[in-house]
Amino acid sequence: MAIHIRRRELIVTLGGVWATWSLEARAQQAGRMRRIGVLMAITPDDPEAHARLAAFAQGLQHLGWVIGQNIRIDYRCKLPPTRS
Repeated sequence: MAIHIRRRELIVTLGGVWATWSLEARAQQAGRMRRIGVLMAITPDDPEAHARLAAFAQGLQHLGWVIGQNIRIDYRCKLPPTRS
């Protein structure tokens, strides 16, 4: 049994396959993990600094960013110079 397909049907079918594959490829790229670096001149046990970092993370969540899913935050603390 021979299958006959017209040229237009072939083009439409191939176009549909291409469009579906293209959308699928774009959807996979949308899940890219973003990265933020935070550098603060604080001591690691400063309670005010912890409150500021928590407010920062809460603000990101309010904007739709989820830490560990679509965003990663790298914290670095540089100790302030001691005054003598």
